[in-house]
Amino acid sequence: MIDKKLLSILVCPVSKGELDYQADKNELVCWSSGLAYPVRDGIPVMLESESRALSDEEKQQHKHR
Repeated sequence: MIDKKLLSILVCPVSKGELDYQADKNELVCWSSGLAYPVRDGIPVMLESESRALSDEEKQQHKHR
């Protein structure tokens, strides 16, 4: 779980976009950049080199919300 106050001040290091916490995958997702950042032991790893690119399917699912 990510603290809501922490989440409100964190931004994507690539796009400076807002982050969305995905509890099921334990990741912080930036829809602007299309990247997901892992959360390890409750600590967000906000390094581009540690991120993963979102799949086209994930992006489509988000658009249809």
